[in-house]
Amino acid sequence: MGHVYAEITLNNAGDVSNARSGIILEPEIRQTTVQALVDTGSTYLVINQELFSKLGLSVRGERGVSFANNGQGVCKITDPVEIRWENRSFTMSAMLVEDAPEILLGVIPLEGMDLIVDPLQLKLVGAHGDRWMIRC
Repeated sequence: MGHVYAEITLNNAGDVSNARSGIILEPEIRQTTVQALVDTGSTYLVINQELFSKLGLSVRGERGVSFANNGQGVCKITDPVEIRWENRSFTMSAMLVEDAPEILLGVIPLEGMDLIVDPLQLKLVGAHGDRWMIRC
């Protein structure tokens, strides 16, 4: 199967909350739209230092990780990020891999937005079509 990319918008979730509370204006929400590699072998959203800085995130902690090349290391965990794809969204902390060449969209955000990879069309699609369903 080839690589699948998806255009996603990432928002600083703290800013989103502050805008809803009237603390900041909606245009002040730090956000960016990127092409992310949909990686069903990855668990989390993985961002690089450039995106981390652009979104104005802070580090919340660290976690041991294993990489696709069988290497191991420690990655920083960020403040929550709101991930948006079409009419769906999911909020979670990201893994900061400072020199990551690509943004990775892993299985937790895919599950959170009820998305799967269509292997024939090589694109991201709703697992239940246009209906957004989450298992409780």
